[in-house]
Amino acid sequence: FVIATGEQHSVREFVERSAAQVGISLAWEGRGVNEVGRVKSSSGEPGAPAVGDVIVRIDPRYFRPTEVDTLLGDPSKAREKLGWSARTPFADLVAEMVRSDLDAARRYALIAREGFQVYSRHE
Repeated sequence: FVIATGEQHSVREFVERSAAQVGISLAWEGRGVNEVGRVKSSSGEPGAPAVGDVIVRIDPRYFRPTEVDTLLGDPSKAREKLGWSARTPFADLVAEMVRSDLDAARRYALIAREGFQVYSRHE
């Protein structure tokens, strides 16, 4: 079974919505692998990046060896056979993911501030 929403969203849209969750608006510059996302405006929270800072950069190491133009899951079999359908809108999913990352960042900052070792995780 393919468990999917049947909706399609770009990486750019995900990045823009994620940034918006923390009060950052982005401006895109350049083309292709030279494209970057700069802070257009920011909420000014302590530790927030400054206007003009590059916070998104293309990294060719993450390109798929056989890139495709579109990736879109078809959930029709799961809907027909299991009665399953997605209930979480994309915007809510992004907000939930950002909240989870912020919670983890706050937890790691507290651990480091209290003098304990924080291990670097790269997933």
